[in-house]
Amino acid sequence: MSFQHPHQPDVGFDGGDLDCGNGLLLLIRKHIDPLPRGGLLEIRSTEISVDEDLPAWCRMTGNELVSFLRDGKQRSFLVAKGKLAERTAVAPVPVQSRGGVELITVKPMTAFPPVAPAPAVPPLSVMGIGSWPRPRWMLQAVHEHMEGRLPDAEFHATADDAVRLAVTAQLRAGADVVSDGEQRRDSYSSFVASRLDNTQLIPLTDLLPLVDDPEEFERELRALDVPAGDVRHPAVFGPLGRSRGIAVHEVEFAKSLTRQPVKVALPGPYLLTRTMWMECISDRAYANREDLANDIVRVLREEIACLLAAGTALVQLDEPVLSEVVFSGPATQRSFMCGALSEKGDPAVELAFARDLVNAVVAGFPRERLALHMCRGNWTPDETKALAGDYRPLVDTLGRLQVGTLFLELATPRAGEMEVLKSLPDDMRIGVGACNQKHAHVESVEHVLHHAEHAVQMFGAGRVLLTPDCGFATFADNPLNSAATAEAKLAALAGAARILRERHRIAV
Repeated sequence: MSFQHPHQPDVGFDGGDLDCGNGLLLLIRKHIDPLPRGGLLEIRSTEISVDEDLPAWCRMTGNELVSFLRDGKQRSFLVAKGKLAERTAVAPVPVQSRGGVELITVKPMTAFPPVAPAPAVPPLSVMGIGSWPRPRWMLQAVHEHMEGRLPDAEFHATADDAVRLAVTAQLRAGADVVSDGEQRRDSYSSFVASRLDNTQLIPLTDLLPLVDDPEEFERELRALDVPAGDVRHPAVFGPLGRSRGIAVHEVEFAKSLTRQPVKVALPGPYLLTRTMWMECISDRAYANREDLANDIVRVLREEIACLLAAGTALVQLDEPVLSEVVFSGPATQRSFMCGALSEKGDPAVELAFARDLVNAVVAGFPRERLALHMCRGNWTPDETKALAGDYRPLVDTLGRLQVGTLFLELATPRAGEMEVLKSLPDDMRIGVGACNQKHAHVESVEHVLHHAEHAVQMFGAGRVLLTPDCGFATFADNPLNSAATAEAKLAALAGAARILRERHRIAV
């Protein structure tokens, strides 16, 4: 059947009877992302609910519904990426394809590679949490690559240049441990959808038609200062697999630039379970979130094994949602921090679930090479938009995690008093947040020194590491500070660390 739209589509697909909550949006995103602004996509469907949902999606995502034709049960929608007026004279060659989400067969690892040695991380080491502000040209490359308009080779060549800048800045500041600054990632967690099998990144705006109250959800995002059109969310449409590394390539390149220890951050299993479990999409592959969590544990264990085999000095699991569990209010209340559609249960049940997931991921690996980071939200510099509360309801959970280091937000007053952490096990090192990455003001060495000395008196010099509270650019499009400010803050930490080492006779 041929539909005569007023304009010839550049690409098209047949979604059959899929609805917007059952895979059609994934197919739309797959086909529309590579188009230039003004490019035309034809969507065919036999599902009646699409008559209302697709126009709503177009309004919410800023794309234009050019025309809508119907012949019996068969429908045809012509959608312009952006506005039709943006269309250029030269259009892509028309392509027609049959819709369908192609699944990749999962092949779990049958044996882990041996752990390779790595440089030791001495007491009072200075390091970032993970992310570093990206140059504008790197941001452009991230978006073009996500949308399929920049080939892998060109993207990684561009990213290598950005990583060189990030690593050089950290070394220049005096960091003892470096990361690649997460330059290749769109955010600290959702990037895994571009690396794992049977997952896909979709903008938060694509989720709006799937929630019970799209207008209220849109208001929540605006109130939280979240760039919903730029931030992408991982959607799972089949069994999770790891046919390629998540972050091994990041570490391998960073290690080629320095002899200093290299750390890497991975989204933790509880965070990924909360962000990836969306009943409207995920339940096509998993009966419940616990089954999804089991596969998340598997792929993270495979990744950690390969990272340790590559000589990673420190593998950090990011679990900011632990604070969301106890500080954000009713169980039915959503928080952007933990994924747009995810809800949580009773705090005690959720904390136990998170603890067991983390411990399942790290079981059998050397504790001294494993860490966990948590904070109270890092998507905006506005302190009033982030969560607040001391560590009292979390200390027991943190103390039961089988990791060697906890990287904790402690510079901001929102984190409460450090004394609450005194009961943590003596064999755990504490990465003390000693500067606030949200503020443009650069803390003095004296200010950092006073804060860090307080930590040393409480935990002992041998257990303390110094970091910012969180990353400087958790979300690529929403950096909290410039690269110059990030470097200056890290340099202040390094200055304080030098004094502390001499004062407490800690050898480097």
